[in-house]
Amino acid sequence: MTVTATSVDQPDQPDQLEPRPASAARRGRLLRLVPAAASVLCGVLLYVSFPPRTLWWLALPAFAGFAWVLRGRGWKAALGLGYLFGLGFLLPLLVWTSVEVGPLPWLALVAAEAVFVALAGAGIAAVSRLPAWPVWAAALWTAGEAARARVPFGGFPWGKIAFGQADGVFLPLAAVGGTPVLGFAVVLCGFGLYEAGRLLAERRRTRTVRRAAATAALLSVAVPVAGAVAARALVSDEAENGTATVAVIQGNVPRAGLEFNAQRRAVLDYHARETHRLAADVRAGKAAKPDFVLWPENSSDIDPFEYPDAAAVIEQAAKDIGVPVSVGGVVERDGKLLNEQILWDPVKGPTQTYDKRQIQPFGEFLPLRSLVGAINKSWTEMARQDFSRGTEPGVFDIAGTKVGLATCYEAAFDRAVRDTVTHGAEMISVPSNNATFDRSEMTYQQLAMSRIRAVEHSRTVTVPVTSGVSAIILPDGRITQRTGMFVPAHLVQKVPLRTSTTPATELGVLPEIALVLVAAGGIGWAVGSGLRARRAGDA
Repeated sequence: MTVTATSVDQPDQPDQLEPRPASAARRGRLLRLVPAAASVLCGVLLYVSFPPRTLWWLALPAFAGFAWVLRGRGWKAALGLGYLFGLGFLLPLLVWTSVEVGPLPWLALVAAEAVFVALAGAGIAAVSRLPAWPVWAAALWTAGEAARARVPFGGFPWGKIAFGQADGVFLPLAAVGGTPVLGFAVVLCGFGLYEAGRLLAERRRTRTVRRAAATAALLSVAVPVAGAVAARALVSDEAENGTATVAVIQGNVPRAGLEFNAQRRAVLDYHARETHRLAADVRAGKAAKPDFVLWPENSSDIDPFEYPDAAAVIEQAAKDIGVPVSVGGVVERDGKLLNEQILWDPVKGPTQTYDKRQIQPFGEFLPLRSLVGAINKSWTEMARQDFSRGTEPGVFDIAGTKVGLATCYEAAFDRAVRDTVTHGAEMISVPSNNATFDRSEMTYQQLAMSRIRAVEHSRTVTVPVTSGVSAIILPDGRITQRTGMFVPAHLVQKVPLRTSTTPATELGVLPEIALVLVAAGGIGWAVGSGLRARRAGDA
């Protein structure tokens, strides 16, 4: 009977074992998903390091995790993982682009920009087995940013790693080599932290130390930090050519969104009204009389050269405050539509102008107009005429002070800001209009860019914005005054004027070119090593 019972039970045993291979397969599939999930999470972590949060240091573990995901991967896997990292970072960072026009442009922009991150990821994986690989890898990231800042349609530098470091210890490096050097240092430090951790784990397993690799990893962390400490000597807010008392006007708008232009006269009136309030405060002794007044971009979307009533509103405000006023206007001249800054003297009227040079694709001009119209005709109707580009750097000579102008979107572009300083600017103004983007993070991201520019060129930077946040930033990157959002306000402050130039200003694009060449050298070395290894295997 016992034997019979055993023979009856045996057929059941294979059924009991069947779930085990299935469970192992599921675990295997889940494990294969870990790198993809880690890529997305590291991208999100990088996003969290950006303003308005002050968690700049999260960029380091974000890149350390990205290095863990990529090291040793084939180029195809690295391309996909890099793309996922880019989506995790850029989807939340650029969500403000969907505020008024819906999700499609936002998703299309992110999908395109993430390609650059994917290509950088593939390159980082390729160099990840080279000696001192964090250096080559960080240079590749910088090369990806350099490409993204130039193509397509003039580029889109938003999301440069440097722009997330306004509150960080690495900030002084902006004065050394601008945003490329600052971003390179942060990425290098993140990759170096991963490599140091990997070598430490290897030592525990094998009881051996690869000294050259360990030294390279430690230097990848130590050199950026030491460089940032040493670069603090370049950061100063001392006046070199006296001071100027500047007033920033934030007039506010009737309503947020694209339709704020529907009440263009109201926007102009709001900024004139706030200037009259400032004049009353000056007369009452509540505020110092400024040497000049700065209005934001689009503060007069009615062309004051064509419409006398708009010119009269501006003239009355300038006469009331008694000093020149820089007005942001939309002007049509010789058949061209221009985003123009106009210096309006209380006696002479308009005396100087600056036309925005770096205009925004799909905002101020519409590439692929026929294709965009086929997707959504309302978008082409909103942008019936493209803005034209200015050709000359903007530097106003206002009451003896040379004020550089970088209008809104231009603050994201290294060359557009540097040009003002090389043409003599003693301070910089970034007149902006963020009303289209409501209360999104966009205004804080752009404000951080202006803080980076202040340190990069050692200049006071003022940020007059239609609806906020307007601010005054000293040459060391500190915000001394700021407004809220969607409130009328004015800021008055005596600010230092500076004439000396930083290494970043003197070197211009050269540090970026050098890092791109380093990246190219790393790729060349990696490809050459792979070919030699393949030939050796064939032999």
